[in-house]
Amino acid sequence: MMAKRYYRKRVDLFRLIDKIKLWPSRKGILHGIRTIQRIGDQAQITTHCNKTFMANDSRNSRAARWLRNKWFKDVCPVCRIPAWKLEKYSSTQFKRHYGSALLSEDELDKKNGD
Repeated sequence: MMAKRYYRKRVDLFRLIDKIKLWPSRKGILHGIRTIQRIGDQAQITTHCNKTFMANDSRNSRAARWLRNKWFKDVCPVCRIPAWKLEKYSSTQFKRHYGSALLSEDELDKKNGD
């Protein structure tokens, strides 16, 4: 069993995706993410199965809720997500008042007053 990881429940979608590199499609298939290119409050996401799409940065979106609640039906066979990544994802906990807010180093310095 892997150690539990704790993340804040209401983090930005792109920070969460950039950290875990997983995307749930509308059909419930979990894809591995190859690249994320931010374009303002949207991002162009490319999966390992070469699907490219645009996504909005929203904490309340379907994808954000599905990632936090770990809802998916199947794993994409083309993306070939390794078993260790699925185990790490399943041991991840999302808490409201506890865990990493997935802030960048610059944001951490500003928050700490350095």
